[in-house]
Amino acid sequence: MFIEERRNKILDYLDKEQRITVKVLSKRLNVSEATLRNDLSDLEKEGVLKRTHGGAILLDYDQSKYSFSTREKINRKEKNYISSKAEKIITDNQCILLDASSTALELAKKIKTNPKRLTIVTNGIYTALELRDVPEFTVILIGGVIRMGSSALESTIDAGVLGKINIDIMFTSASGFDFENGLTDFNVYEVDLKKEMVKASNRVVALLDHSKFGKSSLVSFASIKQINTIITDDIISTEYKMELQKHNISYI
Repeated sequence: MFIEERRNKILDYLDKEQRITVKVLSKRLNVSEATLRNDLSDLEKEGVLKRTHGGAILLDYDQSKYSFSTREKINRKEKNYISSKAEKIITDNQCILLDASSTALELAKKIKTNPKRLTIVTNGIYTALELRDVPEFTVILIGGVIRMGSSALESTIDAGVLGKINIDIMFTSASGFDFENGLTDFNVYEVDLKKEMVKASNRVVALLDHSKFGKSSLVSFASIKQINTIITDDIISTEYKMELQKHNISYI
């Protein structure tokens, strides 16, 4: 079992039962207790759960910490600037994919003010609602599961539709980016779908404000080889630019 799959299962159990012990997890997952203790420690660092003696509990406040309404209020000026640059690379008759991030929602607002003829695929509920009344747009909302505090439809229930669409550009944000792990996120439930989105897209454009660089979150959804372009608000150092060029990643 891959580490991401194992940690997904741990959080699934916690979501249903609110608390779990290492011994029970070890029996259910057929994994050593030492490995599971490392998993729980890493998940605690991400603010997903709290370690207890012999196990872990799920904390309600962690869900609100990462809720869409909370994230939408952070770095608004930067998101506006990034989305303005992203809007300029979109052309008529393209099919684009917007993830459920607050930055992608800002991009949706930008393309709405100067609409082109586009097909827009998204798993973002607010993003789909933002774009629904524009006659130039064909909006495809990918179905899935919605969780408390989230604006995203999650899981790969409806991911098969991605294989039937030719997606020119995927615009996605992330909790963190580094050269070892690529794009990472804290939401293990949404990550599986985002991996399928990346695979289905001809070009992956990461929308990252300065706070995301050099950070790694819980799970990777796009390797360094899968990222084509990074759009950011910050001035990247010469060394960082050289490293991006080394990996064939363009920078805007």
